[in-house]
Amino acid sequence: MSQNKLNQKALDEIIDNFRDFFKKEIARNHIDNTVKLVRLKEFNLNPFLDKYKARFLTGQDDAKSIAKALVYARALGPSINTSFGTQLQKYCSQILKGFGSTTQGIDIEFIDMIDGRRKYCQIKAGPNTINRDDVTTIKNHFDGVRNLARTNNLDIGLNDLIVGVFYGTPNQLSNHFKSLDRDYPVIVGKDFWHRLTGHANFYNILGEAMGDIALDYDGTELLDEVIEQLAKEIETDLQNTKKVSEEDIKQLNKGSLDKIRELREKYEIK
Repeated sequence: MSQNKLNQKALDEIIDNFRDFFKKEIARNHIDNTVKLVRLKEFNLNPFLDKYKARFLTGQDDAKSIAKALVYARALGPSINTSFGTQLQKYCSQILKGFGSTTQGIDIEFIDMIDGRRKYCQIKAGPNTINRDDVTTIKNHFDGVRNLARTNNLDIGLNDLIVGVFYGTPNQLSNHFKSLDRDYPVIVGKDFWHRLTGHANFYNILGEAMGDIALDYDGTELLDEVIEQLAKEIETDLQNTKKVSEEDIKQLNKGSLDKIRELREKYEIK
């Protein structure tokens, strides 16, 4: 077993690159996208659910409560997770630029700090970031490296061609990754960073570094202001959309076809 470890300078470079990525590509865009939420047009309103969600969140269904339910769901919802995975995939190689590879189809090369072997690695952001076509593409790249190794008499074994996944755990890997893992090892999260750096806890250190960045981004004031402005627009919208009077409802209940047609045209009911 290899006992090698990356020195502190190399570790700091990885952390600094990750921080730089997070600030420029995640935090900045997240703030910009949150600011946009002051406009009602940014949402696809659901008249059957919006008041329910507001009351579920705050116990009330006034305009501000609706605004809170809309903004919190959007600003803190699945979209930022998707954005993080998508953007991280674009910048994986940049974060690990110190390990860049000149081999076609390979993102990085490094000496595995656990088994001491040189690894030829494609890197992916998270455990759900490939599709069926990606599996074929990755296998083709690895098959090409194996053919090149045979031609040039290089010592590259099947376990030296790997997919490294930045975050996640083995049980979170998608079926596409699991399919790929039957032919080429998929090394995920803590194990990947351990093999790359030689430090068993580097995955946690990297996570803590991202947590430190969060200290610079207290968004409570921004969210409060966005909610306040959105609530004003919702209040106006609610007043303008109270179209059906009690008399209209009575006429509908009587089943008057003429009145139904009139209301359909009046309120553009399709």
